[in-house]
Amino acid sequence: MPIDLILVSLSALTGAIWGMDRLFLSPRRPAAADGEPADEPVVVEYARTFFPIVIIVLIIRSFMFEPFRIPSDSMMPTLLDGDFIFVNKFTYGLRLPVINTRVLELGTPERGDVVVFRLPANPNTNFIKRVIGLPGDQVEYRKKQLYVNGTLMANEVNGAYEGPGWNIPSGRSRPRLAREELGSVSHDILLSPVRNGKEGVFIVPDGHYFMMGDNRDNSHDSRYPGVGFVPESNLVGKAVRIWMNWNLPHATPIWNRVGDQIT
Repeated sequence: MPIDLILVSLSALTGAIWGMDRLFLSPRRPAAADGEPADEPVVVEYARTFFPIVIIVLIIRSFMFEPFRIPSDSMMPTLLDGDFIFVNKFTYGLRLPVINTRVLELGTPERGDVVVFRLPANPNTNFIKRVIGLPGDQVEYRKKQLYVNGTLMANEVNGAYEGPGWNIPSGRSRPRLAREELGSVSHDILLSPVRNGKEGVFIVPDGHYFMMGDNRDNSHDSRYPGVGFVPESNLVGKAVRIWMNWNLPHATPIWNRVGDQIT
């Protein structure tokens, strides 16, 4: 069950119990023998205690920031398996929890943003990728080169990737580290010397976005069925900062990633 649904249900339940007691039951409750107010039933005490806590958590998760854990290496080298990140929930507008209806428009994704979204094929699953194509764009990926509206997004290969998070099976070559210029955004990507990601030309429909992983040849993204073009209504928020890295239980934390901004 989605966490937002659990929080909304708990808020409604604890609020209803506390409210009903306050309005109808408490005034009729007989006083204790010493004249002091009678003790609250245990269920009412718990409801009164937890209701404000649940409401605060729900507001923060729904309208401000939500934590996520990166479960794969599809966004390497920007994000590693085991990174824990904060996602800004109000960058692209305020949405009601559970039903995800936008009630206040504050902005739209820009090319190069790293975004968490609900997988179109399974809305209970969250993915994180980089925005490559905006509504109406033509995106082409060919021979490890990215073109947007016919313009090459230049990348400069800087040798083999030597950073953390990469375990090389026997006989495998390290991926190449490249710096890509995605419009006004400059960021690192990985290119495999032994495999190719899906190629093709993609026209982004209105109200949708085209997403790709920075680990270009090892990313299940908008190039593939099951992901495809991401509707605006599936956007969760913009990834903004790493608050921890710990790939449990296989490794120790990488402390120098804590606090890094996601670009």
